[in-house]
Amino acid sequence: MKIDEMEASDSCKIQVITLKLGGVFMTKHLLTLADLAKEEFETFFKRAIELKEKQKNGIAEPLLAGKSLGLLFDKPSTRTRVSFETAMIQLGGSPLFISSKDTQMSRDEPIKDTARVLSRYLDALAIRTFSQEVIQEFAESAGIPVINALTDAYHPCQVLSDLLTVIEHKGSYQDLKIAWVGDGHNMAQSWINAAGTLGFELHLACPEGYFPDAQILSGAAQKSNARITLNSDPIAAIKDADVVNTDVWASMGQEAEQEARKKIFAPFQVNAALLENAAKDVIVLHCLPAHREEEITEAVLEGPHSVVWDQSENKLHMHKAILDILIRT
Repeated sequence: MKIDEMEASDSCKIQVITLKLGGVFMTKHLLTLADLAKEEFETFFKRAIELKEKQKNGIAEPLLAGKSLGLLFDKPSTRTRVSFETAMIQLGGSPLFISSKDTQMSRDEPIKDTARVLSRYLDALAIRTFSQEVIQEFAESAGIPVINALTDAYHPCQVLSDLLTVIEHKGSYQDLKIAWVGDGHNMAQSWINAAGTLGFELHLACPEGYFPDAQILSGAAQKSNARITLNSDPIAAIKDADVVNTDVWASMGQEAEQEARKKIFAPFQVNAALLENAAKDVIVLHCLPAHREEEITEAVLEGPHSVVWDQSENKLHMHKAILDILIRT
C-alpha cells in the first residue's frame, strides 16, 4: 500500500523549542527526526563531514572544553555509548555515564525532578531507554539539550549517521531508492521520519503484524516530499534499490520472541539471492549488532556491498556534530 492513502494524525507530533544558529533554526532537543527541517538535517551532515575531515587531518578542536555530557542509559550499548563518550572527549569535554538503576529514579524520584537537577550539573543529556515518553518528559523539564540515544519508538542519531554514510558513498541521498527489510521498529520509524522531510524514495518490507506505527507513517505522509511505500514483499522493496537496510529481528526487550520471530522473518533475510534484485552498485547497511545467518548472511555482511564498518565509524562523527551544534547553540 501507499502510505499517502492513510489518514493524517496530529498525535505523533512533538512540541519542541527552537533556537537560532547561524541563520538556521535548530531544535533545542533531538528527540525524533520528525522535529527537524531539511536545513537542520543538512546542518548536521555538513558539520559531521567537517569534523571527520579535521580528525582525519589530525586537527583537534576543543570546542566543548569545560562542558559535560551525561549518558543516562537503561539499555546496554557498545557503539552508542563509546561513540558518544569518545565524541565528547575529542571535543574537549567530559562524558559521565549514568546507569538509571543507580539513580534516585530507581526509588521513584519523578523524572521532572531528576531532569531539573541534572540540568544544574550537565550541559547536555543523552538518554537510552525504553519509552519515548520518558525522553519527552525529560525534555519538558530539562534546561539543557536532551538527545534520544535510542527508545523503542525511534533511533534518530543512528539514522543521521546512516544518512551520512549514504552521502559519503553515493554523493547524496537525493534521487535514491532506499529499502528497509525487516521489523518496522525504531530504526524503520526513524527512516520514515527522515524520508518524509528529505524526500528520498523509501520502500519498507515488513511481515504482516510487524509494520511501523500507523501514526508515524501518516505523519510522514503529510509532508510534501514524502515518497514512502510499505508492503510485505522484500523483493519488491529491494528492486533496483541503491541502499538496503536491515536490523535484528528481535530487539532489546523482545528476547522471548526470538524463536517465533525467526520463522516469521525468514523470508526477509538479506542474502545474496535477495540482493541480486537491487542495483548493481547497491550498498548494504546494518546498525549492528548483527545476528549472522538470521537477518543478514555472513557473505553479505562481509561482502563488497557492505559499508557497515564505515556506518559504525560515522556514529562518532555524527555524535560530535550533534553535541557541537546543540551544546554551543
